[in-house]
Amino acid sequence: MIGRRAALRYAKAILAYAEENNSSGALAKDMNQIKELLNENKILQMALENPLLVIEKKKSIINELLPNACEESRKLLALLAQNNRLSLLGETSKKFLSLLEESKGEIKAVVTSAVPLSPDLEIKVLEKAKQYSNKKVHIVNKVDPNLLGGFILKIGDMQYDASVLHKLKVFKTKLTKTNTI
Repeated sequence: MIGRRAALRYAKAILAYAEENNSSGALAKDMNQIKELLNENKILQMALENPLLVIEKKKSIINELLPNACEESRKLLALLAQNNRLSLLGETSKKFLSLLEESKGEIKAVVTSAVPLSPDLEIKVLEKAKQYSNKKVHIVNKVDPNLLGGFILKIGDMQYDASVLHKLKVFKTKLTKTNTI
């Protein structure tokens, strides 16, 4: 994605500023709202990325969508607008939320499965994920029917693939290379 480094820099800066002012909770609420808005509305993201749209218009659109934003959010929006970087808003909000979780000693484990996890299975996966990280783990379940069965567990940069699709690919590779089972 465009500007990941720059988005990370803005996210680090606004996190440091928010922690100094003890307002990271309010800022996290706004960043979550921004992330959801941009995920749900691709036209809004396209408008922010459009170089032909005047910066003041982009800024007014964001201000209308977030009328109750905290002071830190407004400062971030003003800084991004001043530097003509409003296109980085979505990525900056994601990076900010990730950095905030990390600073609190939390980590997100993404479990992709063919069907939604049952509560019992979610507890088992959570216990397994805690073995790989000494941080507080939050489970996020994504459903991908293409997996056919099993699951893929991602914690940070580590990935454990126990999906049927993966096993079939391994089997196919072995079969085509050796021509035996």
